[in-house]
Amino acid sequence: MNTESVTLSEAAAKRIAAIVASEADKSALRVSVEGGGCSGFSYKFDLDQGPQDDDVVITRDGATLLIDPMSLIYMAGSEIDFVDNLLGQSFQINNPNAVASCGCGTSFSV
Repeated sequence: MNTESVTLSEAAAKRIAAIVASEADKSALRVSVEGGGCSGFSYKFDLDQGPQDDDVVITRDGATLLIDPMSLIYMAGSEIDFVDNLLGQSFQINNPNAVASCGCGTSFSV
């Protein structure tokens, strides 16, 4: 499995590190893909204590991101970014596999 296929932007790494630092029992952000959402699949973000045996672990600038193998299939080639603009703050996944996405950017189809 190509762990280099998902990248973490500098902004996302800084935000993940800040969030995890404020949670005593958490050490990483987990991103997963679930069925559902207005476009077929949706992204889910959770704080986690650490990786499972089969997780892909991506680190940058003190931040740790966890992705399970099934979710990685749908996220290959993606960049995870953190955006802070007039619409608010959010993690955004720039996924080249998504052929359609909803207006809010949290669901997609392949």
